[in-house]
Amino acid sequence: MIESLHIENLGVIEQADLLLSPGLTALTGETGAGKTMVLTSLGLLLGQRAEATSVRTGADRALVEGAFVLSPASRAASRAAEAGAELDDDLLLASRTVPASGRSRAHLGGRAVPSAVLADVGARLVSVHGQADQLRLRSASAQRAALDGLGGPDHAALCRRYAEAYRARTAAATALEQWRAGA
Repeated sequence: MIESLHIENLGVIEQADLLLSPGLTALTGETGAGKTMVLTSLGLLLGQRAEATSVRTGADRALVEGAFVLSPASRAASRAAEAGAELDDDLLLASRTVPASGRSRAHLGGRAVPSAVLADVGARLVSVHGQADQLRLRSASAQRAALDGLGGPDHAALCRRYAEAYRARTAAATALEQWRAGA
């Protein structure tokens, strides 16, 4: 769960701090109030592409920082640990700096990481839904993921075992085809 978000020099936002509560958070407001920039900042923390054009006019860089509360036993914590990130009392800190010119920088748990790592960890932490998001449910893989997510830890273990068996079967089939082609 995301606990807080700090934004500097992103679009119309000069500086903002958001403290979020558990559960659903809905953003509302007047046109031009910065709702899109809040979602853009969250997207940056979740590994989305950084655009120098999103840096506030006259600023050298934009900065987004987020604090996520998660269980040390979660898949997000495991993936973050694989990347060298450290949790501080179940709190994972992420940041993204976007310069007005040059490459963006991403940090997770005190470590510099590629934005792809933010995307991987972020996909396990936050779910952002916007207009027409229900169209994702037309995808068979999204339907399977939604159902599998309801199965609990025993079901998750079975899914992992199935995925391992499927990979082994695919590798064996490839090896057999290569053997037949060489015979």
